Amino acid sequence: MPEYDDNNIFAKILRGEIPCDKVYEDDHVLAFKDISPQAPVHILVIPKGKYVSIVDFGAKASPEELKAFFSAVETIVSEQNIVSEGFRSIANTGLNGGQEVPHFHLHLLGGKKIGPMVSK
Repeated sequence: MPEYDDNNIFAKILRGEIPCDKVYEDDHVLAFKDISPQAPVHILVIPKGKYVSIVDFGAKASPEELKAFFSAVETIVSEQNIVSEGFRSIANTGLNGGQEVPHFHLHLLGGKKIGPMVSK
């Protein structure tokens, strides 16, 4: 697993060096609109801790951080009104998984039918 890079774009957003269109924040989580949305609702949810991937987060996050993250997801999808029609949550991990930013983040996409999971 790669080491955490303090200069990744999400670390800069967390430090306030780069602005974001925030939709949710608490002591452990920040969520904001994706700058290149792939659906009417496309939100990125990130932990404030230094976790490279979902695997890193699952292995090293405290119970409080884990609970806060998934409680935030529930709050966000409810506030965005995408629960009843459904939504997709995606955590790209590593090179083969298409992860572009080495900070664990969950994409929440909704507001329309998303389409096939993976194209060939």
